[in-house]
Amino acid sequence: MVKPSWLRVKAPQWERVGNIKGTLRDLGLNTVCEEASCPNIGECFHNGTATFLIMGPACTRACPYCDIDFEKKPVALDPTEPDRLAEAVRRMKLNHVVITSVNRDDLPDGGAAQFVRCIEAVRGASKGTTVEVLVPDLCGDSKALETILAAVPEVLNHNTETVPRLYRRVRPQGNYERSLELLRRCREITPRVYTKSGIMVGLGETVEEVDRVLEDLRSVDCDIITIGQYLQPSQKHLQVKEYVAPDLFARWQQLGESLGFLQVVASPLTRSSYHAEQVRSLMERYPRL
Repeated sequence: MVKPSWLRVKAPQWERVGNIKGTLRDLGLNTVCEEASCPNIGECFHNGTATFLIMGPACTRACPYCDIDFEKKPVALDPTEPDRLAEAVRRMKLNHVVITSVNRDDLPDGGAAQFVRCIEAVRGASKGTTVEVLVPDLCGDSKALETILAAVPEVLNHNTETVPRLYRRVRPQGNYERSLELLRRCREITPRVYTKSGIMVGLGETVEEVDRVLEDLRSVDCDIITIGQYLQPSQKHLQVKEYVAPDLFARWQQLGESLGFLQVVASPLTRSSYHAEQVRSLMERYPRL
């Protein structure tokens, strides 16, 4: 299937990209930008932003849409990782940092304590930086979620990824209701934290099914939604069923705003952490004590 014109990305300025990659290699860090083959890597690296991937790069789940390696064996947590991540944030002078992880179902807390260590290290190294964590479903462990929220990140993001009907094929080890419950519990435990979720389209879902996901997310008071086109990382991954036209993304943006989302980011090239730093202006418009 030939990619349409609206999925073309601008060529990055490789000098800037190289500088960011150099910092990451020097500090021995992973980014989801690289591990998941994100199409926006050039733009984000050029702007000096990155989504850091902790506890990886090996994942304990085998989602057929994702380019992160699940064949490698997960390794023991590195106690130096939080400080190395914080040093990267300091060097890159980030105003907003996104910290995500592979699924670590092999750990008793799903890696919650490592998230906390990273949040605290960033706050210690760069006091003005806001922190967004993009967390896995933690196997539904409410105590693990409470552990992360005790560090009070400004944003807690958890992606629902797709519509319920496609979960068995797209996210076989996930559970749609469990993901909604995580976002609901987040709002209940720490109301001051902004909640966020994201979905991919182009996997065979209907317009009405996406509409229902937006309604479900608002029913648990989710603040921010991202919607983007699924792109097949390789021939071994799920095939794209449809390249969704930009006017449909515009429709979902309007619907999301009418449902009461504080921020809706919807376009073919949108990814969960794309332009995540814009949440800082949202926090100024809709402050929470």
